[in-house]
Amino acid sequence: MKSELLVLLPLLADAARAETLAYFRGGALATQSKDLDGFDPVTIADRAAEQAIRALLAQHRSDDGILGEEFGATEGASGLTWVLDPIDGTRGYISGTPTWGTLIALHDGAAPVLGLIDQPYIGERFIGGLGIAQLEGRHGVRDLRTSGTTDLSDALIFTTFPEVGTEAERTAFNAVARRCKLTRYGMDCYAYALLALGQIDLVIEAGLNAYDIQAPIAVIEAAGGVVTDWQGKPVDQGGRAVAAATPELHAAALEILKDA
Repeated sequence: MKSELLVLLPLLADAARAETLAYFRGGALATQSKDLDGFDPVTIADRAAEQAIRALLAQHRSDDGILGEEFGATEGASGLTWVLDPIDGTRGYISGTPTWGTLIALHDGAAPVLGLIDQPYIGERFIGGLGIAQLEGRHGVRDLRTSGTTDLSDALIFTTFPEVGTEAERTAFNAVARRCKLTRYGMDCYAYALLALGQIDLVIEAGLNAYDIQAPIAVIEAAGGVVTDWQGKPVDQGGRAVAAATPELHAAALEILKDA
């Protein structure tokens, strides 16, 4: 089954790519907001990409469950669930920035066992799990490995704050960020990809859903990193996440975040 899954995963991502690239930077794109109190955009591209993935899963893995951002949950009988975010970073997508991505994860009932972060426009695909940790891109294939950074003073930290999260959560994030060497904002799922690649060292976020974090968990853990909630517990069902390159860096961040 391992080989079957590793063959199917890029096919799912390719199907989503065709839909997302068809609309990206194509001029004004009609959007709707899923948040009555704010702006949480969804577009025809989000829905078309998820439908394309679901169609392939119905063909190849009809016994598996599906949890998708746009079309909810479909029960399965196999004990496996595909967790889909067709466009993570829709705000970036409609703005024309190449930092959004398609997230696909496979959850076995206990944890994500396989994950993919795909950035179609720049042609980078990060895959982790089932013995694989690799980046496929225009320069070929390379292994993923998180950095060896252990001290906050040496760390590069990314987040989507202040766009999401409460004031108290932002305060907690800032307490960590003040200890770090460099802070950058608003990279959506691409920040997790950069962490798995060893380019950055920490990602701290809040207000996540399962489909936002499961693929990053699988990719980062396969690359040697650590991903939990702010209390050091599993975060595969969403909430507040801290992803770190090393256990030492993770522990240092948790020491500050745990009382938030």
